[in-house]
Amino acid sequence: MSGLTTTQLTSLKKIYAGKVRDLYEIDAQRMLMIATDRLSAFDVILAEPIPDKGKILTAISNFWFDLLKDEVPSHFTGERAEDVVSAEDRPQVEGRAVVVKRLKPVPVEAIVRGYIAGSGWKEYKQQGTVCGIALPAGLKEADKLPEPIFTPSTKAAVGDHDENISYARCEEILGAELAAKVRDTAIALYRKASEYAATRGIIIGDTKFEFGLDENGTLTLMDEALTPDSSRFWPADQYQPGTNPPSYDKQFVRDWLESTGWNKSPPAPALPREVAEKTAAKYREALDKLIG
Repeated sequence: MSGLTTTQLTSLKKIYAGKVRDLYEIDAQRMLMIATDRLSAFDVILAEPIPDKGKILTAISNFWFDLLKDEVPSHFTGERAEDVVSAEDRPQVEGRAVVVKRLKPVPVEAIVRGYIAGSGWKEYKQQGTVCGIALPAGLKEADKLPEPIFTPSTKAAVGDHDENISYARCEEILGAELAAKVRDTAIALYRKASEYAATRGIIIGDTKFEFGLDENGTLTLMDEALTPDSSRFWPADQYQPGTNPPSYDKQFVRDWLESTGWNKSPPAPALPREVAEKTAAKYREALDKLIG
């Protein structure tokens, strides 16, 4: 299967390889961030690429960063990725890389849930809560919540599992002032994005934001924003509470992996071509519906 699973630039020094993105040093203030076609499921990176996934994710993220710029600054410097690498490196960055500011990462992931699904639904069935937040009785799977809720998690290293934490624990990690700023900003971003997505026939069930602090301590949106990798996107015309709606994300891959009986420890089973191609089609459909 065609796809970029790793990058090897000759003109910049690689400083990090995450689940999907590779980071290269430009200077003390800037980095180049490249979205590969790698896919991570259950915190395991699959060997097979999802064709053009990195380009699709980059286009979606760039769209949201622009739409949300009045709510919070982003990590963009405004430079073109093609201008900071050599000519021979350009094929690895075109359409899938951005030049970003070096920030101090906020060490929690800012998850906002507008609907009850996934791990939140599992917890609610057992305890009537999501991340310790009490919710009304009688909710069905995929029900819309009365108000969006902030359910932070720790940011795990590659290969480890993120862990849901309480808001009190978030305050312990960040301090009360920054925790409140992260919470309020994340909810405001989710609301604005959800309102826009609704006009395009998409429901955003939940999403995850990552933030950093610049040299002045300003909260800044970074990494990716509102992609099928970091969000649950549901087609509004197929949404029905009480069932797990079809989605535009990697749930298709997760479902296939679950069907194999895999124990979710590396390595993952080899992904059939048709599963990879159908997943790529889901990502592209999300891009087409959101941006047109």
